[in-house]
Amino acid sequence: MLAPVDWSKVTIAVEYGPGSGRFTFAMLERMRPGARLLAIDTGEEFVKKLRSAIADPRLIVVKGSAGDVARHLAERNLDEADLILSGLPFSTLKPGEAEAIMAETASALAPSGMFAAYQMRTVIRPLIERHLVLLRRNYEWWNIPPCHLYWATNPPR
Repeated sequence: MLAPVDWSKVTIAVEYGPGSGRFTFAMLERMRPGARLLAIDTGEEFVKKLRSAIADPRLIVVKGSAGDVARHLAERNLDEADLILSGLPFSTLKPGEAEAIMAETASALAPSGMFAAYQMRTVIRPLIERHLVLLRRNYEWWNIPPCHLYWATNPPR
């Protein structure tokens, strides 16, 4: 999931739905000093756990919605994201909510930034294709359960 990312170019990263932090830890291992990772989760317990488990000054954990990513970035004086990683289950979101999150994602992503998502279903693909340019997709058999992987970027402006 993280292999296609050019970590030397990531100054601002965002993670939607970090949960217990599996990808959070992996992203911080790859990020350079001075980069920032904004982790957004709606679950209070996940937010508390991440804040207590990771004492890395590059990490900012926020309780909130991915649909407000631009506001979360602006409130912390962070520019557009070079990378947005999403584990949100788009297949379980209301269609309007999923569409709004993807539109907000496209606006919060830097022109050369990358959106990466791992999903159990393919519901996200048309959303990506409406808002971003799908660069690559794959299927990870070794994950349990297996999942679909997507990498996309903003269309040329």
